[in-house]
Amino acid sequence: MNAPDPTYFRKGFGLKQDVEATLSADYSGRIVDLLRARDYQLTVGDVTVRMAHEFGFCYGVERAVEYAYQTRHKFPDRRVFLVGEIIHNPHVNQRLREMGIEILMPTDGVFDYSGITADDVVILPAFGVTISDFQTLREKGCVVVDTTCGSVLNVWKRVEAYARDGLTSLIHGKYYHEETRATASQVEKFPGGTYLVVRNMDEARDVTEYLAGRGDRSAFLAKYGKAASAHFDPDIHLARIGVANQTTMLARESLEIGEFVGAAMAAAKGEAYRATNFRTFDTICSATQDRQDAVNAMLLDPPDVMLVIGGYNSSNTISLAALCAEKVRTFHVEDALCIDPERRVIQARDAKSGERFEASNWLGTGPVTVGLTAGASTPNNKIGDAVARVFATRGIDLSTIA
Repeated sequence: MNAPDPTYFRKGFGLKQDVEATLSADYSGRIVDLLRARDYQLTVGDVTVRMAHEFGFCYGVERAVEYAYQTRHKFPDRRVFLVGEIIHNPHVNQRLREMGIEILMPTDGVFDYSGITADDVVILPAFGVTISDFQTLREKGCVVVDTTCGSVLNVWKRVEAYARDGLTSLIHGKYYHEETRATASQVEKFPGGTYLVVRNMDEARDVTEYLAGRGDRSAFLAKYGKAASAHFDPDIHLARIGVANQTTMLARESLEIGEFVGAAMAAAKGEAYRATNFRTFDTICSATQDRQDAVNAMLLDPPDVMLVIGGYNSSNTISLAALCAEKVRTFHVEDALCIDPERRVIQARDAKSGERFEASNWLGTGPVTVGLTAGASTPNNKIGDAVARVFATRGIDLSTIA
């Protein structure tokens, strides 16, 4: 049996009990506990807040944040770096900075590791890092604490299998997102491994048009140059396709893309060809699916307005907001500070256009029901702060509610 690598850690340091109290103080929330105790609904005066039954921190996020805290506790006197944001929540990342963890940010998608030495400690985020980044850090000889989410690792295995078997990985995701960049890089484990990232069904249609013989090679390469392998050639690499996805995308759309591209391949080259040269799997993580399912359940009896809390760069939060916006007026806010009770104003991100906007008197007048959910990187205390400001907009102080 091989001895454990003294510079690589994927399971923390066994210090959970040492950091539990700090984590609880930093991220737990009384108001969220109150909502749970009242079957996810709280009515005070003429305001009702209904909480989706699945929301906020998922297991992968909890694990990543906890391991970052364990790392700081384990190495109090060493320089600790984090490759990008641990998760997409500004408050969590700021808290890590306050703990003395330096967050390295990329320039044009590239991280500069020139200042890292063998004496340093480097944390890999929940999104994972590219193969190149990982190899560079291992060569440095520094301690590496890997918090990559298990759901992300499952996608990597799928993409590796595609590359091994000569299929191009068609990834439903955002080509610039940390997770998708890390996932796409897994094809590099095999000579000639190839990927193409599509953002949505509209971009998937470009692929199907090409499969049907109606695409223009130069135009396709110009449009998807940044979203594909450097050697990608649609005339060659769309012949065999395996579909995967960024784990935080809209699950329904990922499934539709897989079915749509598979059907187009069958239409172009026959069912037998598709059976041999096309694969698709649902690689949306269970936490993302659970949160989307919980929102869909809530929308069967729609509230008057929907509040979605989470970072504006949080993909899973954006997906939740998009779901809600299909059925009800939706406000995606980064945190409680976006809600101004005194002015009765909310500043939010439009779920459809992505533009920021400000709305006055957003709760209207008279009895109102506010539906609420939060992305997987949003801590309970920040959710609770937002709930308190919703009630405060109507002059209700939740501090007196037990």
